[in-house]
Amino acid sequence: MEVARKTRPLKPGKADFAVARLLGRIVKGKALLNLQNGAKLFHQGEEADAIYLVETGTVRLTVVSKQGRKAVLGMMGPRDFLGGECLVENSRRTSTATCLEPSTVFQIEKRAMLRAIHLQPRLSEEFLASLLARNINMEEDLCDQLFNHSELRLACTLLKLARAGRRAKLGVIEVPAVGYKKLAHIVGTTPSKIIFFMNKFRKLGLIDYEGEGDIRVMSERLTDMVLA
Repeated sequence: MEVARKTRPLKPGKADFAVARLLGRIVKGKALLNLQNGAKLFHQGEEADAIYLVETGTVRLTVVSKQGRKAVLGMMGPRDFLGGECLVENSRRTSTATCLEPSTVFQIEKRAMLRAIHLQPRLSEEFLASLLARNINMEEDLCDQLFNHSELRLACTLLKLARAGRRAKLGVIEVPAVGYKKLAHIVGTTPSKIIFFMNKFRKLGLIDYEGEGDIRVMSERLTDMVLA
């Protein structure tokens, strides 16, 4: 069952200053959504009529094949845009966007976004940078699948979850709970291998967690392991 979401008009002072300033000139066609864990921003196959900018939280993008196989395309965090396919005429959603934790997300109607891109160079630059960063991440994920073993792919996945958003910093970061099955889908392996590697990482002091609860990622240590 989909978690209900609340929509309210944007009020000055309620949002992150940098994000609010970026969208400040969009007067009409903009709203701030307060979303619960598990809420869907949009579903694969439905009409694309708006673009989204994450203010807080984490949003996962997934795609399902005709055969029913599910794959994770990426994790989006603060200052990331998603749903850009709406800017193409008569387009439909190519993926499903799901919140992994309570999140606040700006919803910008297609017409308002197109107008803002033409009139606001700063917003246009941010939007382009977000698209390029996402393409780079997808290429990196493809390389991981082709060349790296599942243990290293899991480490890279945990780092991406910890650094959701293009401006996230290194440190000890708490990642919202992600089940073993979901991690297995992302990494491309089995839940049993995920459990084995997660226990190994915990013993090495790279992460800390209990059961399938929130994960504390020691970003610097995990990065050192990936780069070793």
